[in-house]
Amino acid sequence: MTTSEPESRTEATEAAPELLKAKGRVLSTLENDGSRRWIKPRVSSGSLHTRRMWFAAFLIFVFTVLPFVKVGGRPLLLIDILNREFIIFGLRLLPTDTLLMALLMVSTFLGIFFFTALFGRVWCGWACPQTVYMEFVFRPIERLFEGTWGRGGAPRGKVAGWKTAAKFAVYFVISFYLAHTFLAYFVGVDKLITWIWRSTPLEHPIAFGIIALVTVAMLFDFGYFREQTCIIACPYGRFQSVLLDRQSSIVAYHAQRGEPRGKLKKKSAELPILAPQGDCIDCGNCVTTCPTGIDIRDGLQLECINCTQCIDACDAVMTKIGKPIGLIRYSSQARDEGERWHLLRPRVIVYPLILTVLLSVFGILVATRKSFEGVMLRNPGLPFQVEANGEVVNSFRLALTNRSDEADTIRIVGVEPSTIRFELTTDSFEVPANGDRTEGIRLFAPKNAFVGGRLPARILLESSRGDERAVSCTIVGP
Repeated sequence: MTTSEPESRTEATEAAPELLKAKGRVLSTLENDGSRRWIKPRVSSGSLHTRRMWFAAFLIFVFTVLPFVKVGGRPLLLIDILNREFIIFGLRLLPTDTLLMALLMVSTFLGIFFFTALFGRVWCGWACPQTVYMEFVFRPIERLFEGTWGRGGAPRGKVAGWKTAAKFAVYFVISFYLAHTFLAYFVGVDKLITWIWRSTPLEHPIAFGIIALVTVAMLFDFGYFREQTCIIACPYGRFQSVLLDRQSSIVAYHAQRGEPRGKLKKKSAELPILAPQGDCIDCGNCVTTCPTGIDIRDGLQLECINCTQCIDACDAVMTKIGKPIGLIRYSSQARDEGERWHLLRPRVIVYPLILTVLLSVFGILVATRKSFEGVMLRNPGLPFQVEANGEVVNSFRLALTNRSDEADTIRIVGVEPSTIRFELTTDSFEVPANGDRTEGIRLFAPKNAFVGGRLPARILLESSRGDERAVSCTIVGP
């Protein structure tokens, strides 16, 4: 036993490297030995690439201009977290609009699910900021400095150091600009311009820190991490197994037509012909043009972002050798297996129905919103006190928010139940336009009105515009 144990351990140790060695790439961005595989995709010009390029230019324009667009003096889109104010396409939402924001968020996700069920990962390949800026801003700049402008692919020789430094200098300028544009959505373009031209970073260190952090993050993302964001960091690809069905649109290789693949053979120098094989000539163009480094011929993969570069590459080859285009095309798993494509299917029906209900409720709530909000906040300290006359008193703060663009006057018109009385320093409150006001209020209730030490109450409010609102609270007692 003592001699066989060391021998078996030695054999296991020697065999371990072979057992752990991967048969192929674990990720498209890793070599077999685990080192980074730097992907330099070749540009495949075609109709789809041209459409994506124009659409990307439109999205970049919208992203840049949107912070400057105002409706009624307000930004079209603003996410002001510090001031707890959100403006979405002119609609002003406050922290008290929890239900509205929840409906909007759920509707957004359902909309993504619906479009994914219909068109696959069209968001990833056509509209995602990561893809738009990586493929149509940062990669073209890289090709310009590395000498592969217009065709892409790996540079033919070693790139000079000054070119690499210049490339990252341009990357920094673009990232710095994008960071400022990004911040404009959170503070407003007017405040951002003031910070840039009329103050120093020491006067707004938080904003300056955000700019620095976002700039560094973008430099890291687009300069180093790159396509790994789609493959490793983004969960969307891993969700596609539940977001897609067999009828969903995907970029697919027509294996029945393309296999068995084989190299192009020639009978003469003038007339190239194919051997009795599939239409795929195994040129590898679909692989070298893929921005995530996969082979679409291996089937549906989470790394595929539906950028359609492989379609343009393959169509160009098929046209050149006199074969029909569409060996790689938009398809579906059902179509590839010879089944009939169906537009109407459960998720395509259920998603829009739920979306319609949610958006209808959202619209009704927006249309019936009052011009002001009110909430009762309990003062810190003792929850209640008992007066000499036997009444129980609770101290609150009445917080009022004016939603309108003009000042408003709000007053208390009653309290429910009628056994409760209140004390205020004033009968009415002047609340500024789009502003807030908080006033102290004391509520008195008789001891015999409490059940289990609690008494639900409602404060009835009315504005000078005629809007009425009831604010609920709970009075506690012995």
